[in-house]
Amino acid sequence: MTPLIAGLGTTELLIIFGVIILLFGAAKLPELARGSGRALRIFKAETKGLMDDDEDDTTTSRPKPIERPTDVEPVEKPSTESDGARRSDPL
Repeated sequence: MTPLIAGLGTTELLIIFGVIILLFGAAKLPELARGSGRALRIFKAETKGLMDDDEDDTTTSRPKPIERPTDVEPVEKPSTESDGARRSDPL
């Protein structure tokens, strides 16, 4: 007994294959199979990339705190006339 593919027997598969050859022609079948294979590979790569992006988003839900260097002294902002502070310069 031959194995069934999607519930189809040998004669049904031969009829379907014959109709495909009539529609596309024997010369176009390898080209059609090659294009289908490429499309399937691209689709698999894109879905894998999306799944990887989703996994990355769940693992990095909290941003890392900014580390400040400890050996740098803080710089004071110079005061200006516009911020209300007046400087007294010695003469």
